[in-house]
Amino acid sequence: MPTDAQPTPSTMTEDYLKVIWKAEEWAAGESDRGITTNEIAATLGVGASTVSGNLRKLERDGYIDYEPYRRIALSELGRRVAVGMVRRHRLIETYLVERLGYGWDEVHDEAEVLEHAVSDRLLEAFDVELGRPAADPHGDPIPAADGTVTRPVAHPLQQFASGECGFVVRVSDDEPELLRYLASLDLRVGAHVRVGERRDYAGSMEVVLTDVHDRPLGTVELAGAAASSVWANSEPHTHA
Repeated sequence: MPTDAQPTPSTMTEDYLKVIWKAEEWAAGESDRGITTNEIAATLGVGASTVSGNLRKLERDGYIDYEPYRRIALSELGRRVAVGMVRRHRLIETYLVERLGYGWDEVHDEAEVLEHAVSDRLLEAFDVELGRPAADPHGDPIPAADGTVTRPVAHPLQQFASGECGFVVRVSDDEPELLRYLASLDLRVGAHVRVGERRDYAGSMEVVLTDVHDRPLGTVELAGAAASSVWANSEPHTHA
């Protein structure tokens, strides 16, 4: 977070830095790291010219490394602020689900508002009350208070070969409608899955939900966008 010499970041600054950090967090490879002006504009629902102007302010204040028409990267200061905001967001989401009964598809927008208002003291109380959870309801890691982030080893189901199996460890929370759809299929964090037939020509794949002994419990069809939003690994996943 900011030092004594650094002013408290504005809400705009916090939102932009969080978006940039999240784009790096689950990048498939080094070439995918960072984010473009247009991608930020699409995520935040604002014009590209507005984003460009705000990025120049963030660079001036030392939060990012920015050159027009190139991917944006966080500075060390920007990364500290971003990780702090991500911690706030994910702890709030977890509290809303675990203690207030929200659905995993309902918490993102609430957390977007509350993350700017909750005090550090209340956030710590949430963390203690929840037993210091390692991940939020979507499987995204919750950064520790010191900024440490432990990301699980996982890959999108879209990258799995036919016959490959694993435990779902993370589901992207970008689209509430997709979360509701996946929940209706019982395809949640912790589910054990095996990839069946891949229909690459149609951009879809068969996913078999199984028990830990690989006995089938049900079969679903996922299109490319949905398959890329579900991440799994080959190790058992315990949700804290």
